[in-house]
Amino acid sequence: MIIGVPKEIKNHEYRVGMVPASVRELTSRGHDVLVQTQAGIGIGCTDQDYIDAGAKILPTAEAVFAEAEMIVKVKEPQAVERAMLRPGQILFTYLHLAPDAPQTEDLVKSGAVCIAYETVTDARGGLPLLAPMSEVAGRMSIQAGAQALEKSNQGRGMLLGGVPGVEPAKVVVIGGGMVGRNAALMAVGMGADVTILDRNVNVLRDLNNQFENRAKVIYSTAEALEKHVLDADLVIGGVLIPGAAAPKLVTREHIAKMKPGSAIVDVAIDQGGCVETSKPTTHQDPVYIVDDVVHYCVANMPGAVPRTSTFALNNATLPYIIALAEKGYAKALLDDAHLMNGLNVIDGKITCREVAEALGYDYVNPSDVVKA
Repeated sequence: MIIGVPKEIKNHEYRVGMVPASVRELTSRGHDVLVQTQAGIGIGCTDQDYIDAGAKILPTAEAVFAEAEMIVKVKEPQAVERAMLRPGQILFTYLHLAPDAPQTEDLVKSGAVCIAYETVTDARGGLPLLAPMSEVAGRMSIQAGAQALEKSNQGRGMLLGGVPGVEPAKVVVIGGGMVGRNAALMAVGMGADVTILDRNVNVLRDLNNQFENRAKVIYSTAEALEKHVLDADLVIGGVLIPGAAAPKLVTREHIAKMKPGSAIVDVAIDQGGCVETSKPTTHQDPVYIVDDVVHYCVANMPGAVPRTSTFALNNATLPYIIALAEKGYAKALLDDAHLMNGLNVIDGKITCREVAEALGYDYVNPSDVVKA
């Protein structure tokens, strides 16, 4: 198979779909890998590193898209990239379609086979291709929140962990999944007063065992959420419904009643955000203010630490890339029900139920389309 790796073009996105070691795994199996020049420069990998791994360097994204049978990326394709997709071409990347009608429409029109990292599952019910970036984003959310609380960013002017004689900031983490767990880990380590909210009792038990008395774990009801959010100095939104738009748990009314200068980091913004006042921002302009509350809603947080993020992501994606290249998409999907769950769009049809419901498309069973 001919595999293409274009340079990412989203604002301040420095990650890359494949590192040289991953390229070598594919070329050693007889596949051709086309890499756009300078695609890996953001993670410290040169064109020569890719050449040494067996890749061919092409000058433009257009050249990569034109020749490749499968495109491997990190972030959702931007409009100019979507225009280059063709029927039957495989696109393997993060998509986050539920809150993104224009992207979904373009992918449907393209006729491409679009497999989303974030909806691939595993035997334990996890999301193995989302997990490494959720770990990174969860940990980064506390760094971002700590900065948002600084007065220079119109925050409350608080040090997250306080100092002896001065109480620490109150951090409320909504969602006890991969993002929430890693956010809490960092916040506890910095000495903050941490509360985690979740609706799954088993998750709460696991979190209680992990953090013991260093973090409070609370069952999330509307009353509990309102109480803790209004008392918080920093709120981390880490809610995820796989494939679907995130629920708006923190309302505009909550925001209006929060402490002036408090901060929100909405990590769920890739799926539309779990805060009603959230809107996507960029690393270049990451924060804005609503009712004196600082909002940090960068949609590609791990892009700020691209080397760590890319290598962690490649560790997870490489086996699936190999399977798709070795078997072709049809056999690879039919052989692996968990990879099949990653199929969002094929032949102009929506095969992810959550995306179809969110955007008003007819849902088509992915197995039926692939078999046909």
